[in-house]
Amino acid sequence: MPIVDMKDMLQHAYEHNYAVGAFEVVSLSFLDGIMSAAEKARAPVILSLAESHLEQFDFDLIMPAVEAAARRAHVPVALHFDHGTCLDSAINGINRGCNGVLVDLSHLDFSENTRLTKEIVKTMHGCGVSVEGELGYVPGTEGEGAEIYPGELAYTSLAEAKAYVERTGIDFLAVSIGTVHGRMKGKPKLDYTRLKQINEALNMPLVVHGGSGLSDDQYRRLIANGITKINYYTAMSDIAAKQINNNARSATSHSYASIMKDINKAVGDEVERCLRLWGTAGRAAEVLAQCQPWNPVEHVIIYNVDHLNTQGIERMMSEGKRVLSQIPGVREVITGEALKRDAAYRYSWIVRFCHPAVIDSYREHPAHVAFADNLFRPVATKRISIDYQEKLQSPPIASYSQPQRRVIPS
Repeated sequence: MPIVDMKDMLQHAYEHNYAVGAFEVVSLSFLDGIMSAAEKARAPVILSLAESHLEQFDFDLIMPAVEAAARRAHVPVALHFDHGTCLDSAINGINRGCNGVLVDLSHLDFSENTRLTKEIVKTMHGCGVSVEGELGYVPGTEGEGAEIYPGELAYTSLAEAKAYVERTGIDFLAVSIGTVHGRMKGKPKLDYTRLKQINEALNMPLVVHGGSGLSDDQYRRLIANGITKINYYTAMSDIAAKQINNNARSATSHSYASIMKDINKAVGDEVERCLRLWGTAGRAAEVLAQCQPWNPVEHVIIYNVDHLNTQGIERMMSEGKRVLSQIPGVREVITGEALKRDAAYRYSWIVRFCHPAVIDSYREHPAHVAFADNLFRPVATKRISIDYQEKLQSPPIASYSQPQRRVIPS
């Protein structure tokens, strides 16, 4: 099944009173466990990759595996670049395959957070990518996340939330209502009244970070008050670590394979528990029926060159690959030359866009305009260009009840 538009996915969850898990991928064992659980539960799922975890793996190497796992799935999947530090890192995330981003600016004051987030939304929406914003501050306590998210808890203000959404145009809002990144000391006290007010005012999918360690009842109350995406990592990390320790104690051989055995199953069992608890299980067919597929576009140019020798053509192509591959939404740039010397067109470009929206934003991007006007068009006097998208079968239409009005508990 295709990777699907994240905004469509979370809007369906919001309208039907359940939450989608954004489960952090830090290894292939985690990836396999998450996807196996989603398939078993017939549930939509978000594969999340946080910039803060990139020291644990090579992002350029793991993303092809993440994308391949999503594209071969039978359930709807979205790919999220989480807790990016700046616009450039978000661009790198979508150029590697993610179709949703969060650049976490919650540590900044309201004015600066709003200004920078607005710029990020403009760029990402120009690529068809959904944007999550964060307002208020969710800190880390001890263990996982403590060193990454220092500082004191700052709750999301209702007035600022309304202004932030209106001024930035974000698609989802991550709120701070008492959760923390990492392990919790005792039972957290969540501000449901604050969450209820924000939900009623914004009427949009809301996100909670620090999803590990809550009780079943707390999850249910969060979802009833608009939480539609739950970020989840620490509990999976602890379960994986426990499995490794058990393997090390019980294994007759201390080989890598024996110590790492069944981590994917342990992670998968926890993910499946969450999917069933959060109401996501069994939703795959209806979500597929309501979501736009996320399919790349091939921008193809065939052309001939005048007034350049072979070395000049190679320099022009090399510069084009360097410049164009940095443009937001460009997944790949390929140059080619015809095998037959008498071909009607000798050279080609294939520029792979992440989404049809990039056709327009790419054309108008200053880097493309400068390259095309100064280096390419003056010598490529005979050319043809066309945009292609893979033709896919439409997912089966599922019959399901129309969304009911969300009931907000008092």
